[in-house]
Amino acid sequence: MLDAWSELHGGIDPRASFWVERWVLLSSACARPLVRLGVTPNVITVCGAAGTAIAFAVSFAGGGWYAVAALVILLAAVLDGVDGAIAAQTGTATQWGRVLDTMADRWSDIFLAGIVVMAGAPPWLGVVIAVLTLFLEGTRATAQAAGMNGPGTVTVWERPSRVILAFVAMIVATVMWAIGVSDGTAGVLTAIIAGTGAILAMIGLLQLFVAVFRQTRGRHA
Repeated sequence: MLDAWSELHGGIDPRASFWVERWVLLSSACARPLVRLGVTPNVITVCGAAGTAIAFAVSFAGGGWYAVAALVILLAAVLDGVDGAIAAQTGTATQWGRVLDTMADRWSDIFLAGIVVMAGAPPWLGVVIAVLTLFLEGTRATAQAAGMNGPGTVTVWERPSRVILAFVAMIVATVMWAIGVSDGTAGVLTAIIAGTGAILAMIGLLQLFVAVFRQTRGRHA
């Protein structure tokens, strides 16, 4: 399964990252019953993107709904990997599926950053996370169009990291609401969480930039 996933993702080896490897193995296990039911990858892609949007909407309710949003984030994250696993197991990967998956991922990235803000983080930090994430993925897509093979490198700011940040933000928000933490303290904690995400996003962007530079610097346009 790991090798099949690698072929669908530009030759990247999921074993290079603990989180990515576990993500792929979990997605593969969840995909098997759906394959037997005849569910298509594109249906799962749309459901995963919708799930992240729903989690963002639920977080507006605050209070105990933060915990519900956290569970929806996990469900959407699993679906995000299951579509590729279904495609790998059934051999039904298509170019349109790749485009749809990319669109869904960027949609989800924006909502994941928004979820961190809904947990109580400063809005400007959410914007920083979203911009750096989109810049990272835009750089990767441009480099691939310029001839780079695969995604360049596995950075510290791939999809699992983005999901984990939003999930942790919702769990922390739930705990703070349950124990009655003051708004000031809650704001500091969520700012630390968001700041950690922004730092990881910057590091990931630098990692990708180095990989892109090494792979494209000697190629003629």
